[in-house]
Amino acid sequence: MVTKVISADHAVAWGVRLGRVEVIPGFPITPQTLIMEQLSEFINDGEFDADFIPGESEHSVMSIAVGASAGGVRTFTATSSQGLALMHEMLYAPPQIRLPIVMVNVNRSLGAASGIWLEHNDSMPERESGWLQVYVEDNQEALDMVIQGFRIAEDERVMMPIMICLDGFVLSHTVEKVEVPEQAEVDRFLPKFKPMNMLDPADPRLINPLVPPEYAMEMRYQLDRAMDDSRIVIKEVDEAYARAFGRGYGGLFDTYQMEDAEFALLSLGTATTTARGVVDELRSKGKKAGLIKMRFMRPFPEKELLEATKDLKALGVFDRSVGFNSFGPVFTEVRGALRPLRLQITDHIAGLGGRDLTLEEMRDIFARIEESLSGRAERDVYWYGLRGRQR
Repeated sequence: MVTKVISADHAVAWGVRLGRVEVIPGFPITPQTLIMEQLSEFINDGEFDADFIPGESEHSVMSIAVGASAGGVRTFTATSSQGLALMHEMLYAPPQIRLPIVMVNVNRSLGAASGIWLEHNDSMPERESGWLQVYVEDNQEALDMVIQGFRIAEDERVMMPIMICLDGFVLSHTVEKVEVPEQAEVDRFLPKFKPMNMLDPADPRLINPLVPPEYAMEMRYQLDRAMDDSRIVIKEVDEAYARAFGRGYGGLFDTYQMEDAEFALLSLGTATTTARGVVDELRSKGKKAGLIKMRFMRPFPEKELLEATKDLKALGVFDRSVGFNSFGPVFTEVRGALRPLRLQITDHIAGLGGRDLTLEEMRDIFARIEESLSGRAERDVYWYGLRGRQR
């Protein structure tokens, strides 16, 4: 193991290198570009044996990734924001063809009034594309999830692509200490890729044809079951990774100070670090606050969340995206999953467009969740950091 001080983008590149990826189609887009630049340097310097294939657009990049993975090689790519949106048409191919591509999406705002700063509005709309989807908290988790991602995706019980999401600039361009495993350690953890239904000139076959109604619904059902089965594989892989490298992340989600918590926040991404500090503050004052670190949005851990929150009296959900129906997508899914519980659930939206999520705002979030313990909350959704008045 070697300790480096690197950004999350460079940590991802190290994970790809250690995973012995064979084909990397890529296209530059801020704040993802550092990943492709670092991988190109590894290859150019003779430190990494892989084919880097520049595409003319992100749509082409995903098309190349589909062909490479179908050809039986371990495949990686990365994108962000508008690039992910341009891939949208092709994102639906790998899941249904059962291609275990690993892709990192460096979260960034999308669309009109767009910028290059952090939001989750680029990846959240892709939850229904059939990709597994995980959000990481720090640079170390970014590296570790690339390695875990290949083992999860390539498991014969799964055989589906995985999208690893990390917060743009907050992680992608910020350096911190990262433990980089030795190649031999990773080789022992991550077996060689064994493709399913590989394209072979000696055995011609048709992949992704036009599918009539007689078969399409069964294909969707099989994909749905594979998504559900991946919950077991995710847990197993995380536990195996903890045994091999001493770092585990809880699988689908992780909890903090939840054993006797009366109220808690469910967060994802870098907001979790800020929330954890506020939980410590509240605990020092005798308040029973807790935290759920949401990791996977797909598969969505409905049963596991029900168990984790069954003794709570109030739950807040953090959203760094918005569905423009007044609620954020994380809140919408969590509230639906926890419908059997008599639990006060509120939505807390902050940090959109790259606006800072401050410690004081996180304290306000927990204060509003705590206030809802006494009865119905003043409102279902709160926005933080607005320069205008909420109505």
